[in-house]
Amino acid sequence: MKNSRAVGREYEKQAAEYLAGLGYRILEKNFRCRMGEIDLIAKEGGYLVFVEVKYRSGTRMGEPQEAVDGRKQRKICRTASYYCMMHRVLAQQACRFDVVACCAGEWVVIQNAFDFVQ
Repeated sequence: MKNSRAVGREYEKQAAEYLAGLGYRILEKNFRCRMGEIDLIAKEGGYLVFVEVKYRSGTRMGEPQEAVDGRKQRKICRTASYYCMMHRVLAQQACRFDVVACCAGEWVVIQNAFDFVQ
């Protein structure tokens, strides 16, 4: 049996492949810094997209996207700000936050899942 980190990495890999099939250009996987981690960073339709990947084997514990609560959103936003600073992303660059959820083999992409929060 795989540990949860290995399972997470596998679903992040599958999510990257799924998004690439939808036209996303994956720039980074598992971007980490002292602020936190972002599962995937991509370009899609003129947007720089910060993607959180969530997986659940079933809905007994709720939908996977429900796990991206306010605390997690703030952490992702701080990490995205750091990424933009480090990569000198222009202020005019449109950004968004997507959540990709997989539950019981079904993939759901929630574009613009949440707004930037401090």
